[in-house]
Amino acid sequence: MKSPTQEKPMDGIIIERNSTPPLSAGIHSVEQPRYSQKETLLTMLGVLLVMLLASLDQTIVSTAMPHIISELQGFDRYTWVTTAYMLTSTVMVPIYGKLSDLFGRKSIFLIGVSIFLFGSALSGAAQTMNQLIAFRAIQGLGAAALLPIAIAVVGDLFTPRERGKWQGVTTAIFGLSSILGPAVGGWITENTTWRWVFYVNLPIGIVALFVLIFLMPSLHRKVEKTKIDYIGASLLVLGTVPLLLGFTWAGGDLPWLSAQIIGLFALSVVAFIGFFSYEIRLARRGEQPIIDPRLFKNSIFSISILVTMIINMGMFGSIFFLPLFAQGVMGVSATNSGLLLSPMMIALMISSIISGQLISRFGKYKWVAIVGLLITIVGMYFLYRLNINSVNMDLSIAMIIVGLGMGFGMSTYTIAVQNVMPDKIGESTSALTFFRSIGSTVALAAMGSLMSSAYVPAFHDALPTSLKQMLPAKLINALDNPNILLSADAQKQLHQQFSTFGPQGQTIYNQLIEAVKVGLTQGIHNVFILSLVLMVIGLMAVFFLKEVPLRGSNAKSKTQNLEDITQEVESISPAMLH
Repeated sequence: MKSPTQEKPMDGIIIERNSTPPLSAGIHSVEQPRYSQKETLLTMLGVLLVMLLASLDQTIVSTAMPHIISELQGFDRYTWVTTAYMLTSTVMVPIYGKLSDLFGRKSIFLIGVSIFLFGSALSGAAQTMNQLIAFRAIQGLGAAALLPIAIAVVGDLFTPRERGKWQGVTTAIFGLSSILGPAVGGWITENTTWRWVFYVNLPIGIVALFVLIFLMPSLHRKVEKTKIDYIGASLLVLGTVPLLLGFTWAGGDLPWLSAQIIGLFALSVVAFIGFFSYEIRLARRGEQPIIDPRLFKNSIFSISILVTMIINMGMFGSIFFLPLFAQGVMGVSATNSGLLLSPMMIALMISSIISGQLISRFGKYKWVAIVGLLITIVGMYFLYRLNINSVNMDLSIAMIIVGLGMGFGMSTYTIAVQNVMPDKIGESTSALTFFRSIGSTVALAAMGSLMSSAYVPAFHDALPTSLKQMLPAKLINALDNPNILLSADAQKQLHQQFSTFGPQGQTIYNQLIEAVKVGLTQGIHNVFILSLVLMVIGLMAVFFLKEVPLRGSNAKSKTQNLEDITQEVESISPAMLH
């Protein structure tokens, strides 16, 4: 493999080139450093193993959680197992991304995988709920490096035009894990012990480590200054953690307007103001901020951040409530609900691979983003039309359409951003992942509150007047939470109580359950409306996404390549070159 050489044509700008001269001065060369086919394929094998490892972990663990809390006696801390992982894995994403730009993908990637495997081993050996929470936090510290750096490595190995094919494959990994995860998690907990949901990461991770250590090129780009932004990292942590905790606790453990929630949000706002102020100062001094505020001056980066946040809010919110609708309203068993999302994920896998091939073939991405959102909006409309009388086929059709749209758009924005920021692939890719995670957390909290606030009045309105007069208010108010629809034991117990009143008791029981289903349907219906609105907003925003033809060698002349570079130079803010 030929080592790239460097020259410095102007302050702060480094050009990397191979054996051929650069096509444009003042920015990075058009083509990324080329590696041998063997290096590329083996590196991608390691990358795909790591992505499968990270995405499988989340779905496998969630399936085993009921067994875990039963053995460790930790129902009161159930949510913290996920919250601890979410906090550390989210807050570290932009930090790892910046470090990978400074010190190379390989070293940071290996550190992340090692910490993740260490946390997995500790989690499997946990003896108490508090230990498991702490060890999951350690696991999250490593997981933060896995997905964003894996996507950045694709950007290093391939030209922007070639990335479409591979980004489609990496997106399909998420769909595959969503199908395999519940099945593997269920098999492990039923046939061995829940501890293997963590230990199973070790053999896969060790194989990935050996592949990356011995076969992955360094992917290192030298920079003039490698001073780590400790103050910026601290302020980022101080801003992100209370923000995530606030949205996690609000509307559930604590009221939205409680002093604790308001205090968390206020602390987050102050910390983020301090973070971006400090990052601006660092950028002006020519140092290396964690997230360079000048990135937002590039319209492609800013629009991609906005659209991915909006889309992720809509998708995450609706997907999270689909199992609730299936189990609570349609009566799908909890066992079968583990595979409920399979039609959506299979459609996502197929469309992500197809869209990646189309992006690589035509060298353009905007039309793919628009088509993806249009399909997703159609799917969201079908979700919006679901009601208490819907059947499995209605739900499956809606999910398949949503999955097709999601697959078309998931990797598009990463490709667009990496195309215009070849020298900040790690930083820009991790920023997309970071803001996407923030959007998911905000959406889950907002939609959970929306559903709860809509359920109670809808439930009471659905109760016949005669029933309200007949039954004590205490009994009716006990059903202000629709959890009874998710518990077969609770339904059986309530049914037995009303059975003592004969046929009339059976009728009363059926009317109560029907009213709960109507209320839950209305609550989830409102969530789907919000998701649909968010997707429409995302579609309007994506029309502002600038089209910069992807660099690459797919049957393009040198003249066309030069024209593409001219457009790229024009899309970069002058402030970013200082």
